[in-house]
Formats: sequence, structure tokens, C-alpha cells
Amino acid sequence: MNEVPSTHDLSGRRVLVPGGTGGVGEGVVRAYLDAGADVVVPTRSEARGAELRAALGDVGTSPLLHLPTHDYTSFAGAEALGREMTERMGGIDDVVVPVGGWWQGGPLTDIGEGDWATAFTGLATVHMAVARAIVPRLSGLGAYTVIVGQSAEFPVPNSGLVSMEQAAVLMMQRVLAAESPDKRIHALVLGPVRTRFVDGDPEWVSAAEVGAVAIALSLATEVSSRTVPLGSADEARATLEVLVPAR
Repeated sequence: MNEVPSTHDLSGRRVLVPGGTGGVGEGVVRAYLDAGADVVVPTRSEARGAELRAALGDVGTSPLLHLPTHDYTSFAGAEALGREMTERMGGIDDVVVPVGGWWQGGPLTDIGEGDWATAFTGLATVHMAVARAIVPRLSGLGAYTVIVGQSAEFPVPNSGLVSMEQAAVLMMQRVLAAESPDKRIHALVLGPVRTRFVDGDPEWVSAAEVGAVAIALSLATEVSSRTVPLGSADEARATLEVLVPAR
């Protein structure tokens, strides 16, 4: 996975990354740690946390990385996470939510209730639970950023539940932005991503570039809530060229 060295100093920033143990999440976590932020990655098992530390290498041993075992996938669980983080760290400045999954189970007319609950209801509930618990607690210093795939905007035959769930999350971001004009609530719309799990092609956006864009958007206080397409590495670099010189 390509590295994108940080040129920012985010010392003292309090960052929450639900879903940070995944491939895309690792890039976000690494970017914020490299910039000196305190990063909280809630995990549902100690094993997932240990796996992330190992993947991060030297930066994974940083005291700035916090890996509480916490199930945030329900409304009650997310509310408890927001309350605990505020009490222990004094507030929440940035949130990046790379929570997602893939499902390829055939046409919509063939799905069962289990598919519906797992691929649509379950994932959409996680995003809604985290947003309702955390957005009101944001300090106003940084931003809240959801991460979705291009399937949010384009139908994918035989993976329709993914398209529907991602589209719902993208609309959630837009509604939250409209309802909270004093907050900056962004969405990153990703094409194929190079991660520690998938080498991919050089033209794919990398997890490191996703992290760099998330930080750049957080720091660009003059940029209001928006949807940012990151369909390729070139698009990520172009976005950074626009955002970073403005700092």
C-alpha cells in the first residue's frame, strides 16, 4: 500500500474511526497517527485490534492509538461510545467512518430476509447509530466524513443490496449536512481501492490517499459539507492539490 507522508501537525486532535480495522480504515488511521492525532478505533474483539496494530508496524505501537473493545453497531452501543469518548478525551474533533461490506447474492427478487438484514439493514443501522450519537458531540474543529463506494451512485446487478445501502448512507450524509449547517459533514465516494488485502492496479486510489484526503478536508475549514469523488489515484491527487495549497 502506497504511503502518503503527512505534512500536517494534528497534535491534540481527537479522532474517531469506526471501521478503522479494515483495509480502507487502516489508511485513515495511519494518516491521522502520522499527523500526531489521538485516534480511537473501537473494535468488537481484541484480536481485530491486535491485527491492526501489526499491520500499522511501528506506528501501531504509538500511545496515540486507542483500541477500546466496544460494540458500536446499535443505537445504544454508539451512544455509549460517544459518551465514553467525550468523558475520557474531552471531546471529538474528527470522525471518519469507513464502515461497509460487499454482498453478491443474485437479483433483488431472489433475496431472503437474512440477506436483507445483513447487507442492508445491518450496515445502514451502524451508520445511522454512529451519526446520531456523534454528530451532536462534534467540537466543530474538524469534520464528520462517511466513506462509500461508487455503487452508491451506480447500480450493480446481483449486488443490489450494496448499491441500496451505500445510496442510503450517501443520502444520510446529505440530510445531516442540510440539518446541521454549522457542521462540516462530507462523503468520500471511492472507486476500487488498494489496501493491504488487495494490491489492485496502480491507477486505483490507495487507502493512504483516502486518509490524506480525509485529513485535508478536515483542515479545509472554508470547505462546506460536500461529496468528494475519489474514483482513481489521479482523482485523489487532483483533490489534494486543490485542498492542500489552500492551507
